[in-house]
Amino acid sequence: MRPSRHFRTVPEIQKPAWPGYLAAAAAGGFVTLFLHRNFFESEKKITHPVIVDYGVDHPQFGRTVSQLLGPPLVDGNTVEILENGVEIFPSMINAIRQAKRSITFENFVFTEGNVTWQFAEAMAERARAGVKVHFLQDAMGCNCVEGRDIKTLLDAGCEVEIFRYINLQFNERTHRKLLVIDGHVGFIGGVGISDDWDGDADEPDHWRDTQYRVEGPVVGQMQQAFLDNWAQTRGCVLHGEDYFPESAKPGSYFCQVFQSSASQGADNARMMFLFSIAAARRTIRIANAYFIPDDLTISTLIEARERGVDIEVIVPGPHIDQRVARYVGRSRWAGMLKSGIRFYEYQPCRYHCKYMIVDDRWTSVGSCNFDNRSLRLNEEANLNVCEPDFAARHLKIFEEDKADSREVTWEDWVARPLAEKIQGHLGCLLRSQL
Repeated sequence: MRPSRHFRTVPEIQKPAWPGYLAAAAAGGFVTLFLHRNFFESEKKITHPVIVDYGVDHPQFGRTVSQLLGPPLVDGNTVEILENGVEIFPSMINAIRQAKRSITFENFVFTEGNVTWQFAEAMAERARAGVKVHFLQDAMGCNCVEGRDIKTLLDAGCEVEIFRYINLQFNERTHRKLLVIDGHVGFIGGVGISDDWDGDADEPDHWRDTQYRVEGPVVGQMQQAFLDNWAQTRGCVLHGEDYFPESAKPGSYFCQVFQSSASQGADNARMMFLFSIAAARRTIRIANAYFIPDDLTISTLIEARERGVDIEVIVPGPHIDQRVARYVGRSRWAGMLKSGIRFYEYQPCRYHCKYMIVDDRWTSVGSCNFDNRSLRLNEEANLNVCEPDFAARHLKIFEEDKADSREVTWEDWVARPLAEKIQGHLGCLLRSQL
């Protein structure tokens, strides 16, 4: 009888699990890094009230902002106010066409169309004529990175950089709007290079906006703000007579251009607003496209109102590109309305102005919104003007815009639709990104 054989079952060869673990770990790491870079602030910000025992007309105010914000107030400047695309675009394009030595241009919105083509053609023509053209465009604001306009610039010999083209974060974008011609003439403000800004704010889906043409020593500060991000992106320094020529003093305005960025002075814009509001003694006029102030800014505004400062704010009305931002902003008005701060919503079209006028003397204009994205997350640049004449000119514009606006009273605010209230309060959970 043959002996029985005992067979052992050979186990199947198991595939190693480590590739899956590595993939999961990599995905988890990516998500963690993404959330950290975009939703968690790494820098301290101002948390204590700003107490100022002097007004904006006191010499100490000018000395303080000169040191707090970096570049000093310098005299000898002129500032021209340009309203809407009908004035803004011809002035900017004409300046580009007259460039002899250099063009530096930093921009956020650049959406393909007739307006972008005019800018591209003008810069390309100057580059072919031997002018040094440097164009810095934010990636998120551009819908034609691989399009005709950018290709035209490159083919003509313009130096083009796309700011943070490949990046894990949608924060820390360059929201600056800076154009400097030959180091002598500068443009700053909030305008987007897009057909949506064309015309005279005469369509509901077009933008009402302001831009500023500047001459004088302060243009050098605008150039420095451009070079801050150009060096980050291109890795080189532009200098010499082509970019920083000896400056004449064509006017009498005291001006300052300051920058706010994640890499340096991330809280500069917020500090400027807080300090200016705390120094107000008579009036504050604010026009802003995205007015979503944080708690400290709200309390600083209410304290100004309690000491007798008359405060009025113009914000967008029903025509807006970010409806949730409007609802979140409105949800924060309660304490301000109770204190007597008056709010007006612009009615004819989208509203993109960004300026503040304090005590008929101190005016800040530029790219900064009154929201966390501008005041903490993005690269911004503003022009400050310490001049009653300029403030008076801008107050006239404020009153004209107010006449096209509808005041929102306490009763109006309380009676706003339930759906808006819910969206506003839910949106506040993401207020750090608005």
